[in-house]
Amino acid sequence: MKNKQINKPEITFAMSTKTTKPEEKGFFEKVKDTIEEIWDGTKEKAEELKDAAGHTYDNLKNKVTSEKADAGKKSTAVKKAVTDKTSNAVGKAKTAASDIKAKAESKANEITAKAKDEAVKAKKAVADVKAKANTKAKAITTKAKAETTGAKKTVAAKAKPALTAKKKAVASK
Repeated sequence: MKNKQINKPEITFAMSTKTTKPEEKGFFEKVKDTIEEIWDGTKEKAEELKDAAGHTYDNLKNKVTSEKADAGKKSTAVKKAVTDKTSNAVGKAKTAASDIKAKAESKANEITAKAKDEAVKAKKAVADVKAKANTKAKAITTKAKAETTGAKKTVAAKAKPALTAKKKAVASK
């Protein structure tokens, strides 16, 4: 902006320069005339200053009014830009959140499936171990039964003469 200077009136105080008439005025008369001239000059300058101040006030008022309108337009544009940026950010955040949620769900499903597979494998392994143990136990039981049966026969064969002898002894008494 260019600096505008307002013409400021100069106020000067000087003794009256009017020529006096043949009759001379006294000292107080001269002071009174001087004061009246100063007063009249001051009144004129005051009116000029008042008019200049009024014009300056009107100019400033018009300038401020136009700047307010411009500021209103700018604030509306800024509000719109902020709203757009906010909605974009919210949209991006929602998209990111849904992506993260989808990834988390897929990861959870993978982990669940893996855990189920491992549980099935573990159950299968336990069943296999049980089956092997049962098979081995049956084999051992069968072998033991066969051995005990054979041992019973030999014991029975050895014990038969002793039993008959015992019976005879019991009967003879």
